[in-house]
Amino acid sequence: MSSSELACVYASLILADDGIEITADKIATLIDTANVEVEKYWPSLFAKALEGKDVKDIISNIGSASGPAVAAPAATGGAAEESKEEEKEPEPEEESDDDMDGFSLFD
Repeated sequence: MSSSELACVYASLILADDGIEITADKIATLIDTANVEVEKYWPSLFAKALEGKDVKDIISNIGSASGPAVAAPAATGGAAEESKEEEKEPEPEEESDDDMDGFSLFD
C-alpha cells in the first residue's frame, strides 16, 4: 500500500471516528494538515468508495467472512445450530497401519 493510500485510509478513519461525513475535501484537508503529499485523485476516490457506508461497521465486521449477515441467524436460536450440524461433512476414517506391515524405510 502506498503512502498516498495510507494517508487517505487514516484520514477516513479519523473522520469516521469523529462522526464526520467522509468527503474528498475533508480527506484532502486532513492530509494537507499532516503535510503528506498525495495525488489529487486519491481523496475523491476514497470518498466515493466510502459514500453511504458505515466505516465503523465495516471495521467491526472485518474478520467475519460474510459480514453483518452472520449475526442474523444467531437471533433465530436453535435453527442456526441445526443448520451448522447439517452442513458438517462426516470426517473420513483414519487409515489403518495394517496395510503397511512389512514395509520399512530402513530395511
